[in-house]
Order: sequence, then C-alpha cells, then structure tokens
Amino acid sequence: MDFRGKWIFVTGASAGLGREFARQLAVDHGANLVISARRLQKLEELKAELEPKGVQVVCVTGDMSKPDDVDRVIKEATAGRHLYGAVLNAGATHFGHHHHLPWDDFLSMLQLNVTSNVRMATELVAHMKAHRLGGGLMLVSSMSGMMPVPYQSAYSGTKAFLNSFGTALAHELEGHPVSLTVFAPGGIQTEMTAGEKFSTLTKWLAPADVTARAGLRAMRKRERLAVPGFLNQLGAFTFRFVPRRFAMGQLASTYRKALLDSGVKE
Repeated sequence: MDFRGKWIFVTGASAGLGREFARQLAVDHGANLVISARRLQKLEELKAELEPKGVQVVCVTGDMSKPDDVDRVIKEATAGRHLYGAVLNAGATHFGHHHHLPWDDFLSMLQLNVTSNVRMATELVAHMKAHRLGGGLMLVSSMSGMMPVPYQSAYSGTKAFLNSFGTALAHELEGHPVSLTVFAPGGIQTEMTAGEKFSTLTKWLAPADVTARAGLRAMRKRERLAVPGFLNQLGAFTFRFVPRRFAMGQLASTYRKALLDSGVKE
C-alpha cells in the first residue's frame, strides 16, 4: 500500500498510539488525514502540528462508546472524500479486579472495543470496495486477545473477539480490492498505561512510536495478523505449547503484584 496523497482515517487520534499513527502517516508517508477522538482541542493541536508538513487534516469529534456517534463519525469521515485506508485504534481497558469494574463501564468498553469497530469495519469495507482504490483497514487489537491477562479479563475478552473477527474477515476479503490487518501489540507506553497501577510494569511497555511504525509496516504489507517485536512473537508462539494453567498463573502473579504495589486491595 502507498499512503502518499491518499485519505486515511484514524480513530483514537488524540493521544498515545493513535496520535503516533497519525503523525507517521502524515510526516513519513505524506497521507491526508481524517482524525477522530472525543477531545476536539487535542485533535486541533495535532492538526496544527501536521498541516505545515503539506498534508490536509480534518478533525471529527465523537465518542465511539455511543452508537449514534459512531454512525455520525462514519458519515463525516467519508463525506466528500474516498478513504484509501482506516486505522481503527480507539479502545479502553480496565486494569484491576473484575468485580471492581462497574457494569455500565463494562458495557461502554464492549461498545468501544467491539461493537464500534465491527460497525466501522463493516461500513468502511463497503466504502472501499465501492471506490476500488486498493486500500485497506487496520484493526488495532492486542496480544491479550491471544494470551488472556488476569486482572484485565474484560479487556482480554474484547480483544479476543477482535482477533477472531478481524482475521476471519481478512480471509473473506481475499480477491477483493481492500485488505484487512489485525495488529496485536503487547503493552504500550500511552495515557492508558500511565497510572500507578502500571508503574511496576513499565519495563514491559513498548514506546508508542516504535509500535505505530510496526503497525503501519504490517498494514502496508497487507499482513492479516501482525504481532510486533521478537519477544511478543516468541510469547505468542510459546503460549500455544506451555501448559495453560502455568502460563496464566505466571501472568496472574505478575499483575497481582503490580496491583498490590500500587495500593489496590481485593
């Protein structure tokens, strides 16, 4: 895929990995952008940073945990332009005991991580097929969808859905003028992992810029499922052969200690 001069849509672009995707698409690849997130000020700051690079940037605000916002954002993102690509990156997690996750917050996470991505992928695949530009989509998932993480149980479940849905749909698109890449990184240094709960886990978190570069490389190569980094790839491979109880026990111990060190109790 060649992004130069094409329109690429990026969700969750106000901070973290989404912001890095947008920066690299504009600066390194010369792409025009439609960027979406809840915080308009953050989007406008990014627009002001990137437009002097010679690209066009359109800001569309929306909360992807609200179905009406999802439909509106899709319409605004495609209004008057043919999208060549989309990076569906918006998401949320809960790190802590599952019983500390309020039901309404779980429903919001489910809508944001799962339903909105399925809705957007459905509509954008149809959009891209119709215009036959030869582009593609990237669903930003997580290794936690392959190696379930205790104390992020709901998050792991949503990402497992994305991994299965996305890779299956990628195969369905074989022979069509649009590809789909599921990008499943490990932990990343972003706002989502900046709290005290993650303080003892920071050595395991990858820089957002490095992760974004790996994701765009996989998307350009039209990989169906991409796990960045040798250690992540090794972990995903060995998890298939190591006894599940042992592997899950090790993860549970590490994350339980991180929570205790940050003062979180049962």
